[in-house]
Amino acid sequence: MAARSIASLSLGFGLVSIPVKLYSATESSSTVKFNLLTRDGSRVKQQYVSEKDPATVVPRSEMVKGYEFEKDRYVLFTPDELKAVEESASHAIDIVSFIPEKAVDPIYYDKAYYLAPDKRGGKSYSLLRAAMQESGRCALAKWAWKGKQYVVQVRAAEDGLVLQQLLYADEVRSLKELDIEQVQPSDAEVKLALQLIDQIAEDSYDPTQFVDEEKQRILAAIDAKIAGKQVVAAEARDADAGGQIIDLTEMLRASLARGGTAGQRAARAPADKVTPLASKERKGVKRASAKAPEAEAPAPARARSRK
Repeated sequence: MAARSIASLSLGFGLVSIPVKLYSATESSSTVKFNLLTRDGSRVKQQYVSEKDPATVVPRSEMVKGYEFEKDRYVLFTPDELKAVEESASHAIDIVSFIPEKAVDPIYYDKAYYLAPDKRGGKSYSLLRAAMQESGRCALAKWAWKGKQYVVQVRAAEDGLVLQQLLYADEVRSLKELDIEQVQPSDAEVKLALQLIDQIAEDSYDPTQFVDEEKQRILAAIDAKIAGKQVVAAEARDADAGGQIIDLTEMLRASLARGGTAGQRAARAPADKVTPLASKERKGVKRASAKAPEAEAPAPARARSRK
């Protein structure tokens, strides 16, 4: 399915206005969702009730949105007013400066989008991308979107431009708040740690190297339940993982001898080797019989839905 743009915008580069289309750059991998049911297997339904009269169910058609400006005091907005507020947002991304590519700490990164040239914007779009690649700089810009003004980073990627929403300074907590104790390691410990880093170092990041192993284990457990098996807790896979470190130097040497960390060894393991949650067959009820009954073929398990 072809990607669908979210909005048509303009990217301001000096006096040049580049028409662009906005696309989501990421999509959340669907999590495994469990439904809330009664004990007889019926689904439960969520309803909204009034705080003043909990016995009264409020249908969505009678709900309005409001902003609490004082305790228990709200100013109400109609759907048309909310739409007007949203549509008043600017469709322009205004570049205010160009900074070095690595100048923004990734902790400020929020949601990412792709920008693609719109009609008659191909040449100016390609010019801006080439200039940023040549200069080693990215753009900082302001962008109003859905009732909030964002500071965004526009950076050149291999195949186009990426728009990265940035968090404001007051939205990012400081590590100083944690009052972390600073302990100076010995030179020998630093040397061993550097050797361990070199042993498991990679030249680049390959996102396809990693899979959601926990999701696969849960799906394997669901398959086991569909097949009539009982899911039980699996034993710990790494017995020494929770051991107390007594001698840091010896632990580093042991890590070097083992060929890396547990996480790095797991990353090298093939995806089909993920250990599922343990399961066991349900035992049938024993019935008295003059002779052993003939074995019956198990009914085929219903395939689970993977949405």
